[in-house]
Amino acid sequence: MPQLEKVGEVTHYYTRIGVAVVRVTAPLKVGDRIAIKGRTTDFEQVIESMQIEHEAIEEAKPGDLIGLKVVDRVREGDIVYKVVE
Repeated sequence: MPQLEKVGEVTHYYTRIGVAVVRVTAPLKVGDRIAIKGRTTDFEQVIESMQIEHEAIEEAKPGDLIGLKVVDRVREGDIVYKVVE
């Protein structure tokens, strides 16, 4: 059974481009499987791309504010978890 480990929180969502802004609280890498959960949000996806200030990055550190392409709508305050097998 996979474990969920909190790695951040959604601070903003850009509807037109499907990008969430996430304040990172634990290391996160491209290729990691994440789950985003909130009052009306509940889905999983693999991170395909992350950016800081429009620059592509491979890894985010705690304290970073990243742009993350998401497969479904998210809302401010939704929690981002890393799925750990």
